[in-house]
Amino acid sequence: MTDIALHGYWRSSASYRVRIALNLKGISYRQIAHDLRTGAHRDPAYTAIAPHGLVPALEVDGQTLIQSPAIIEWIEARWPSPALLPADLDAAAIVRSMAAIIGCDIHPLNNLRILNVLKASGTDQDGVNAWVARWVAEGLAALEHMVARHGGGFCYGQAPTIADCYLVPQIYNARRFGVDLTPYPTLLAADEAAHTLPAFVDASPEAQPDADR
Repeated sequence: MTDIALHGYWRSSASYRVRIALNLKGISYRQIAHDLRTGAHRDPAYTAIAPHGLVPALEVDGQTLIQSPAIIEWIEARWPSPALLPADLDAAAIVRSMAAIIGCDIHPLNNLRILNVLKASGTDQDGVNAWVARWVAEGLAALEHMVARHGGGFCYGQAPTIADCYLVPQIYNARRFGVDLTPYPTLLAADEAAHTLPAFVDASPEAQPDADR
C-alpha cells in the first residue's frame, strides 16, 4: 500500500483543499503538522523537502509534491474516479477558473505571510479584517456570478469538483474574519451542500489532530 504523508496545518486553507480532494477520492493518508504560528514550516528539516517553506506538501512514492493546485491536479490524474473535473474540456476550464479566482485572486493577498506584514507595519485587527474583506468580496462576487450560471447545487453541476475543494476553505476563512457573506447566496448554498458529505466534514479544520482544542 502506498504511504501518503500530507504536510500541513489545520487552519491552512491550502492544506484544507488537499484534504478535501484526498477524502473525495477515498485515499488514506497520514498527516504531519507544521504550526505556522511558530514558524515550524521554516525548519530546515522541512525546507529540505519543501524548499518554498510553505504548506501543504505531499510525500508519496519517494516524491514530494508542493503547491496545492499542482497537488490537487496530480491527485485527479492519479485517481481519476470519482472525477473532480468534467470530461468536457470547456467545462473543465470553467471549473479550473473558478478555483483560480480563489487560489490566485483571493488567497495570496490574505494568507498568513501577508497578514503578518500588515500587522508588523502597524495595522490593527480591524484594519486587517477590512483588508481581508476587500479581496474576499471582489473574488466572491465574480465567483457568485459563475456558480449561479454553471452550478447545480455544487459549484459546477450536481457533484463536487475541484472548485468546491477551493470554495469551502475560502468560506471558512471569510467567516473567521467576519466577512459579510449575504451577497453570495449561491456560494453559501454550495458550501452547505458540501457539508452534507463526509469528505468535507472530515477535512474541516476543527476535525484535524493538530487543531486548537
